[in-house]
Amino acid sequence: MKVVCDRGALLEAVNLVSAVTATRTPKPQLGCVKLSAADGELVMAATDAEVGLTLRIGRVDVAEEGDALIPADKLRQIVGAEDNEPTLTIDASGDLATISGADAEFKLNTYPATDFPAVPDFNAIAKGAGGNHPARTVFAIDAGSFEALVARTLFAAARENSRYAINGVLMNREGKKLEMVATDGRRLAKCTASIEGSSGDDSAGCIVPSKALSLLLKLAGDDAEPINVAVSDNQIVFAFGEDAADSRAVLSSNLVEGTFPPYEDVIPKDQDIKVTFDRDVLASAVRRAALLTNEESRGVRMAFSGADKKLQLSSRAPEMGEAKVDVDLAGYDGNDIEIGFNPAFITDALKVIHDPSVLIELKASNKPGLLRSGDDFVYVVMPVNLQ
Repeated sequence: MKVVCDRGALLEAVNLVSAVTATRTPKPQLGCVKLSAADGELVMAATDAEVGLTLRIGRVDVAEEGDALIPADKLRQIVGAEDNEPTLTIDASGDLATISGADAEFKLNTYPATDFPAVPDFNAIAKGAGGNHPARTVFAIDAGSFEALVARTLFAAARENSRYAINGVLMNREGKKLEMVATDGRRLAKCTASIEGSSGDDSAGCIVPSKALSLLLKLAGDDAEPINVAVSDNQIVFAFGEDAADSRAVLSSNLVEGTFPPYEDVIPKDQDIKVTFDRDVLASAVRRAALLTNEESRGVRMAFSGADKKLQLSSRAPEMGEAKVDVDLAGYDGNDIEIGFNPAFITDALKVIHDPSVLIELKASNKPGLLRSGDDFVYVVMPVNLQ
Protein backbone atom coordinates (compact mmCIF):
# COMPACT_ATOMS: atom_id res chain seq x y z
CA MET A 1 0.00 0.00 0.00
CA LYS A 2 1.23 3.48 -0.86
CA VAL A 3 -0.73 6.73 -0.49
CA VAL A 4 0.05 10.43 -0.48
CA CYS A 5 -2.25 12.25 1.95
CA ASP A 6 -3.10 15.82 2.76
CA ARG A 7 -1.60 16.07 6.24
CA GLY A 8 -4.43 18.14 7.73
CA ALA A 9 -7.12 15.71 6.60
CA LEU A 10 -4.99 12.76 7.73
CA LEU A 11 -4.40 14.25 11.18
CA GLU A 12 -8.11 14.94 11.69
CA ALA A 13 -8.97 11.37 10.74
CA VAL A 14 -6.19 9.81 12.84
CA ASN A 15 -7.27 11.81 15.90
CA LEU A 16 -10.83 10.55 15.51
CA VAL A 17 -10.11 6.87 14.92
CA SER A 18 -7.38 6.67 17.55
CA ALA A 19 -9.95 7.74 20.16
CA VAL A 20 -11.67 4.39 19.55
CA THR A 21 -8.62 2.17 20.03
CA ALA A 22 -8.07 0.21 23.24
CA THR A 23 -5.22 1.48 25.42
CA ARG A 24 -4.96 -1.57 27.67
CA THR A 25 -5.54 -4.86 25.93
CA PRO A 26 -3.81 -8.21 25.50
CA LYS A 27 -4.62 -7.89 21.80
CA PRO A 28 -2.24 -5.31 20.29
CA GLN A 29 -4.33 -5.19 17.11
CA LEU A 30 -7.03 -3.34 19.08
CA GLY A 31 -4.51 -0.53 19.63
CA CYS A 32 -4.01 -0.15 15.89
CA VAL A 33 -5.61 1.67 12.98
CA LYS A 34 -6.32 -0.25 9.80
CA LEU A 35 -5.63 1.68 6.60
CA SER A 36 -7.17 0.42 3.36
CA ALA A 37 -6.33 2.07 0.05
CA ALA A 38 -8.56 1.14 -2.90
CA ASP A 39 -10.61 2.75 -5.67
CA GLY A 40 -8.84 6.07 -5.26
CA GLU A 41 -9.65 6.57 -1.58
CA LEU A 42 -8.23 5.78 1.85
CA VAL A 43 -10.41 4.19 4.52
CA MET A 44 -9.34 4.14 8.19
CA ALA A 45 -10.88 1.83 10.78
CA ALA A 46 -10.41 1.18 14.50
CA THR A 47 -12.18 -0.78 17.21
CA ASP A 48 -11.78 -1.70 20.88
CA ALA A 49 -14.10 -4.70 20.39
CA GLU A 50 -16.98 -2.64 21.83
CA VAL A 51 -17.02 0.49 19.65
CA GLY A 52 -15.94 0.63 16.01
CA LEU A 53 -15.32 3.54 13.63
CA THR A 54 -14.70 3.65 9.89
CA LEU A 55 -13.73 6.90 8.12
CA ARG A 56 -13.30 7.73 4.44
CA ILE A 57 -10.57 10.27 3.78
CA GLY A 58 -10.53 12.65 0.87
CA ARG A 59 -7.54 14.49 -0.58
CA VAL A 60 -5.42 11.36 -1.09
CA ASP A 61 -3.48 10.00 -4.04
CA VAL A 62 -3.45 6.20 -4.09
CA ALA A 63 -0.23 5.05 -5.73
CA GLU A 64 -0.62 1.40 -4.68
CA GLU A 65 -3.71 -0.30 -3.29
CA GLY A 66 -3.52 -2.45 -0.18
CA ASP A 67 -3.99 -2.63 3.60
CA ALA A 68 -1.86 -1.88 6.66
CA LEU A 69 -2.37 -2.22 10.40
CA ILE A 70 -0.39 0.50 12.19
CA PRO A 71 -0.15 1.30 15.95
CA ALA A 72 -2.50 4.23 16.52
CA ASP A 73 -0.53 6.15 19.15
CA LYS A 74 2.67 6.40 17.12
CA LEU A 75 0.83 7.15 13.90
CA ARG A 76 -0.98 10.01 15.62
CA GLN A 77 2.22 11.36 17.16
CA ILE A 78 4.12 11.27 13.86
CA VAL A 79 1.37 12.91 11.81
CA GLY A 80 0.92 15.54 14.52
CA ALA A 81 4.66 16.29 14.71
CA GLU A 82 5.06 16.81 10.95
CA ASP A 83 3.26 20.14 11.18
CA ASN A 84 5.29 21.87 8.46
CA GLU A 85 4.40 19.32 5.80
CA PRO A 86 1.46 19.86 3.43
CA THR A 87 1.43 16.16 2.51
CA LEU A 88 2.71 12.88 3.96
CA THR A 89 3.42 9.60 2.19
CA ILE A 90 2.52 6.28 3.82
CA ASP A 91 4.21 3.28 2.24
CA ALA A 92 3.47 -0.10 3.84
CA SER A 93 4.90 -3.43 2.80
CA GLY A 94 5.30 -6.66 4.76
CA ASP A 95 5.59 -5.87 8.45
CA LEU A 96 6.88 -2.29 8.03
CA ALA A 97 5.23 1.07 7.31
CA THR A 98 7.22 4.12 6.26
CA ILE A 99 5.78 7.59 6.87
CA SER A 100 7.75 10.31 5.14
CA GLY A 101 7.66 14.03 4.48
CA ALA A 102 10.14 16.30 2.75
CA ASP A 103 12.90 16.03 5.37
CA ALA A 104 11.93 13.17 7.70
CA GLU A 105 11.20 9.48 7.51
CA PHE A 106 9.68 7.22 10.15
CA LYS A 107 9.54 3.43 10.04
CA LEU A 108 6.95 1.62 12.15
CA ASN A 109 6.51 -2.07 12.76
CA THR A 110 3.05 -3.20 11.69
CA TYR A 111 0.76 -6.20 12.17
CA PRO A 112 -0.88 -8.35 9.50
CA ALA A 113 -4.00 -6.54 8.33
CA THR A 114 -5.85 -9.86 8.35
CA ASP A 115 -5.53 -9.93 12.17
CA PHE A 116 -7.79 -6.88 12.48
CA PRO A 117 -11.32 -7.78 13.66
CA ALA A 118 -14.25 -6.95 11.41
CA VAL A 119 -15.95 -3.62 12.09
CA PRO A 120 -19.73 -3.73 11.49
CA ASP A 121 -21.09 -1.66 8.63
CA PHE A 122 -24.52 -0.09 8.41
CA ASN A 123 -26.13 -2.62 6.09
CA ALA A 124 -24.82 -5.55 8.14
CA ILE A 125 -26.75 -4.26 11.16
CA ALA A 126 -29.78 -2.86 9.31
CA LYS A 127 -30.47 -5.88 7.12
CA GLY A 128 -29.01 -8.57 9.34
CA ALA A 129 -25.82 -10.45 8.51
CA GLY A 130 -24.30 -13.77 9.50
CA GLY A 131 -27.63 -15.22 10.50
CA ASN A 132 -28.54 -12.24 12.72
CA HIS A 133 -32.01 -10.72 12.68
CA PRO A 134 -32.53 -7.43 10.81
CA ALA A 135 -32.47 -4.24 12.88
CA ARG A 136 -35.39 -3.61 15.21
CA THR A 137 -35.60 -0.03 13.99
CA VAL A 138 -34.00 2.04 11.24
CA PHE A 139 -34.43 5.80 10.89
CA ALA A 140 -32.69 8.98 9.79
CA ILE A 141 -32.37 12.29 11.64
CA ASP A 142 -30.50 15.47 10.78
CA ALA A 143 -27.16 15.85 12.54
CA GLY A 144 -28.13 19.12 14.23
CA SER A 145 -31.15 17.61 15.97
CA PHE A 146 -29.34 14.45 17.00
CA GLU A 147 -26.31 16.37 18.24
CA ALA A 148 -28.60 18.49 20.42
CA LEU A 149 -30.24 15.35 21.85
CA VAL A 150 -26.89 13.85 22.77
CA ALA A 151 -25.35 17.05 24.14
CA ARG A 152 -28.37 17.72 26.36
CA THR A 153 -28.29 14.27 27.97
CA LEU A 154 -24.80 12.76 27.82
CA PHE A 155 -23.41 15.11 30.49
CA ALA A 156 -25.79 13.63 33.07
CA ALA A 157 -24.82 9.99 32.47
CA ALA A 158 -23.03 8.07 35.21
CA ARG A 159 -19.28 7.46 35.02
CA GLU A 160 -18.18 3.94 36.01
CA ASN A 161 -21.19 3.42 38.26
CA SER A 162 -21.75 -0.07 39.64
CA ARG A 163 -25.27 0.17 38.23
CA TYR A 164 -23.99 -0.57 34.76
CA ALA A 165 -27.25 0.33 32.99
CA ILE A 166 -26.84 4.05 33.78
CA ASN A 167 -23.30 4.18 32.33
CA GLY A 168 -24.92 5.15 29.05
CA VAL A 169 -27.85 7.06 27.58
CA LEU A 170 -31.29 5.55 27.05
CA MET A 171 -32.60 6.09 23.52
CA ASN A 172 -36.32 5.48 22.97
CA ARG A 173 -38.08 5.71 19.65
CA GLU A 174 -41.86 5.93 19.52
CA GLY A 175 -43.05 6.54 15.94
CA LYS A 176 -41.81 9.99 14.94
CA LYS A 177 -40.67 10.84 18.47
CA LEU A 178 -37.09 10.21 19.57
CA GLU A 179 -36.24 10.56 23.25
CA MET A 180 -32.91 10.35 25.08
CA VAL A 181 -32.50 10.11 28.85
CA ALA A 182 -29.43 10.00 31.12
CA THR A 183 -28.97 9.89 34.88
CA ASP A 184 -26.22 9.35 37.44
CA GLY A 185 -28.60 8.88 40.36
CA ARG A 186 -28.37 12.49 41.53
CA ARG A 187 -29.69 14.20 38.41
CA LEU A 188 -31.58 13.25 35.26
CA ALA A 189 -31.72 14.87 31.81
CA LYS A 190 -34.37 14.11 29.18
CA CYS A 191 -34.57 15.54 25.69
CA THR A 192 -36.91 14.83 22.77
CA ALA A 193 -36.90 15.47 19.01
CA SER A 194 -38.93 14.54 15.94
CA ILE A 195 -37.76 12.14 13.23
CA GLU A 196 -39.11 11.47 9.77
CA GLY A 197 -38.72 8.47 7.41
CA SER A 198 -38.16 5.16 9.16
CA SER A 199 -38.57 1.43 8.92
CA GLY A 200 -38.70 -1.46 11.36
CA ASP A 201 -40.41 -1.38 14.72
CA ASP A 202 -42.12 1.94 15.44
CA SER A 203 -41.26 1.40 19.09
CA ALA A 204 -37.72 0.51 20.15
CA GLY A 205 -35.41 1.34 23.03
CA CYS A 206 -31.76 0.73 23.87
CA ILE A 207 -28.95 2.03 26.08
CA VAL A 208 -26.06 3.53 24.12
CA PRO A 209 -22.58 3.66 25.75
CA SER A 210 -21.25 7.11 26.59
CA LYS A 211 -18.03 6.51 24.64
CA ALA A 212 -19.95 6.01 21.41
CA LEU A 213 -22.02 9.15 21.91
CA SER A 214 -18.94 11.24 22.76
CA LEU A 215 -17.44 10.12 19.45
CA LEU A 216 -20.67 10.94 17.65
CA LEU A 217 -20.44 14.55 18.86
CA LYS A 218 -16.94 14.77 17.35
CA LEU A 219 -18.08 13.26 14.06
CA ALA A 220 -21.14 15.47 13.58
CA GLY A 221 -20.43 18.24 11.10
CA ASP A 222 -23.04 19.99 8.95
CA ASP A 223 -26.27 20.33 10.95
CA ALA A 224 -28.31 19.39 7.88
CA GLU A 225 -26.36 16.19 7.17
CA PRO A 226 -28.49 13.06 7.73
CA ILE A 227 -27.43 10.50 10.31
CA ASN A 228 -28.82 7.07 9.53
CA VAL A 229 -29.39 4.93 12.63
CA ALA A 230 -30.02 1.19 12.91
CA VAL A 231 -30.59 -0.65 16.19
CA SER A 232 -30.38 -4.42 16.50
CA ASP A 233 -30.78 -6.59 19.60
CA ASN A 234 -27.24 -5.89 20.81
CA GLN A 235 -25.71 -3.24 18.53
CA ILE A 236 -26.31 0.24 17.18
CA VAL A 237 -24.75 1.81 14.10
CA PHE A 238 -24.67 5.42 12.88
CA ALA A 239 -23.90 6.25 9.24
CA PHE A 240 -23.16 9.87 8.36
CA GLY A 241 -24.38 11.07 4.96
CA GLU A 242 -27.27 10.77 2.51
CA ASP A 243 -26.33 7.26 1.40
CA ALA A 244 -25.94 4.92 4.35
CA ALA A 245 -24.11 2.41 2.17
CA ASP A 246 -21.50 4.98 1.08
CA SER A 247 -21.06 7.11 4.21
CA ARG A 248 -18.15 9.36 5.05
CA ALA A 249 -18.14 7.82 8.54
CA VAL A 250 -19.74 4.79 10.20
CA LEU A 251 -19.79 4.46 13.99
CA SER A 252 -20.91 1.19 15.54
CA SER A 253 -21.22 0.11 19.16
CA ASN A 254 -22.38 -2.72 21.35
CA LEU A 255 -25.34 -1.74 23.50
CA VAL A 256 -25.26 -1.49 27.29
CA GLU A 257 -26.94 -4.47 28.91
CA GLY A 258 -29.37 -4.09 31.76
CA THR A 259 -32.58 -2.24 32.54
CA PHE A 260 -32.67 1.53 32.71
CA PRO A 261 -34.40 2.86 35.86
CA PRO A 262 -38.06 3.95 35.56
CA TYR A 263 -37.14 7.56 34.89
CA GLU A 264 -40.70 8.88 34.50
CA ASP A 265 -41.21 8.16 38.21
CA VAL A 266 -38.32 10.50 39.02
CA ILE A 267 -39.72 13.52 37.17
CA PRO A 268 -41.87 15.48 39.67
CA LYS A 269 -45.38 16.38 38.52
CA ASP A 270 -46.64 18.63 41.33
CA GLN A 271 -44.14 21.49 41.58
CA ASP A 272 -46.00 24.61 42.81
CA ILE A 273 -43.14 27.15 42.80
CA LYS A 274 -42.17 28.38 39.34
CA VAL A 275 -39.27 30.72 38.69
CA THR A 276 -38.26 32.25 35.35
CA PHE A 277 -34.62 33.24 34.80
CA ASP A 278 -32.46 34.82 32.20
CA ARG A 279 -30.13 31.90 31.39
CA ASP A 280 -26.91 33.91 31.21
CA VAL A 281 -27.65 35.89 34.39
CA LEU A 282 -28.31 32.70 36.35
CA ALA A 283 -25.21 30.97 34.92
CA SER A 284 -23.02 33.89 35.95
CA ALA A 285 -24.49 34.03 39.46
CA VAL A 286 -24.06 30.29 40.07
CA ARG A 287 -20.45 30.35 38.82
CA ARG A 288 -19.58 33.23 41.14
CA ALA A 289 -21.30 31.72 44.17
CA ALA A 290 -19.47 28.44 43.53
CA LEU A 291 -16.07 30.13 43.91
CA LEU A 292 -16.22 29.70 47.68
CA THR A 293 -17.20 26.06 47.86
CA ASN A 294 -15.00 23.03 48.45
CA GLU A 295 -15.32 19.26 48.75
CA GLU A 296 -16.91 19.52 52.21
CA SER A 297 -19.29 22.39 51.38
CA ARG A 298 -20.11 21.73 47.76
CA GLY A 299 -23.61 23.22 47.83
CA VAL A 300 -24.83 26.71 47.01
CA ARG A 301 -27.83 28.00 48.98
CA MET A 302 -30.53 29.58 46.84
CA ALA A 303 -32.99 31.80 48.76
CA PHE A 304 -36.00 32.84 46.67
CA SER A 305 -38.14 35.84 47.61
CA GLY A 306 -41.40 36.19 45.70
CA ALA A 307 -42.36 39.62 47.07
CA ASP A 308 -39.50 41.47 45.38
CA LYS A 309 -38.64 38.78 42.78
CA LYS A 310 -35.13 38.30 44.10
CA LEU A 311 -32.79 35.36 44.46
CA GLN A 312 -29.80 35.38 46.75
CA LEU A 313 -27.16 32.72 46.19
CA SER A 314 -24.75 32.12 49.05
CA SER A 315 -21.90 29.75 49.80
CA ARG A 316 -19.47 29.20 52.63
CA ALA A 317 -16.30 27.17 52.91
CA PRO A 318 -14.47 26.77 56.24
CA GLU A 319 -11.10 28.54 56.33
CA MET A 320 -11.88 30.17 52.97
CA GLY A 321 -14.77 32.58 53.43
CA GLU A 322 -18.23 33.12 52.06
CA ALA A 323 -19.97 34.58 49.01
CA LYS A 324 -23.33 36.21 48.33
CA VAL A 325 -24.74 36.99 44.89
CA ASP A 326 -28.09 38.74 44.27
CA VAL A 327 -30.13 38.09 41.14
CA ASP A 328 -33.31 39.70 39.80
CA LEU A 329 -35.93 37.16 38.71
CA ALA A 330 -37.81 37.51 35.43
CA GLY A 331 -40.86 35.88 36.99
CA TYR A 332 -41.90 34.18 40.23
CA ASP A 333 -45.01 32.25 41.21
CA GLY A 334 -45.29 30.58 44.62
CA ASN A 335 -44.11 30.80 48.22
CA ASP A 336 -40.61 31.78 49.34
CA ILE A 337 -38.15 28.90 49.59
CA GLU A 338 -34.52 28.15 50.45
CA ILE A 339 -32.88 25.19 48.79
CA GLY A 340 -29.33 23.98 48.16
CA PHE A 341 -27.89 22.55 44.94
CA ASN A 342 -24.53 21.36 43.71
CA PRO A 343 -23.55 24.35 41.52
CA ALA A 344 -21.82 22.14 38.94
CA PHE A 345 -25.11 20.33 38.30
CA ILE A 346 -26.84 23.63 37.55
CA THR A 347 -24.11 25.06 35.30
CA ASP A 348 -23.81 21.76 33.39
CA ALA A 349 -27.45 22.06 32.36
CA LEU A 350 -27.26 25.77 31.53
CA LYS A 351 -24.36 25.10 29.16
CA VAL A 352 -26.52 22.94 26.89
CA ILE A 353 -29.59 25.19 26.91
CA HIS A 354 -29.90 27.53 23.94
CA ASP A 355 -33.07 29.38 24.93
CA PRO A 356 -32.39 32.70 26.72
CA SER A 357 -35.20 32.00 29.20
CA VAL A 358 -35.12 29.13 31.69
CA LEU A 359 -37.88 27.86 33.98
CA ILE A 360 -37.10 26.25 37.35
CA GLU A 361 -39.88 24.48 39.25
CA LEU A 362 -39.59 23.71 42.98
CA LYS A 363 -41.66 22.05 45.69
CA ALA A 364 -39.74 22.04 48.99
CA SER A 365 -36.16 22.32 50.24
CA ASN A 366 -35.86 18.52 50.44
CA LYS A 367 -37.53 17.79 47.08
CA PRO A 368 -35.88 17.71 43.66
CA GLY A 369 -35.79 20.77 41.46
CA LEU A 370 -37.00 20.70 37.87
CA LEU A 371 -35.44 22.79 35.12
CA ARG A 372 -37.20 23.20 31.78
CA SER A 373 -36.26 24.72 28.45
CA GLY A 374 -39.00 24.80 25.83
CA ASP A 375 -41.08 21.68 25.36
CA ASP A 376 -38.20 19.33 24.61
CA PHE A 377 -35.79 19.51 27.58
CA VAL A 378 -36.38 18.50 31.20
CA TYR A 379 -33.70 18.30 33.87
CA VAL A 380 -34.21 16.97 37.40
CA VAL A 381 -31.61 17.67 40.09
CA MET A 382 -31.60 16.47 43.68
CA PRO A 383 -31.01 19.06 46.41
CA VAL A 384 -28.10 18.96 48.86
CA ASN A 385 -28.27 19.43 52.60
CA LEU A 386 -26.79 22.71 53.82
CA GLN A 387 -25.73 23.31 57.41
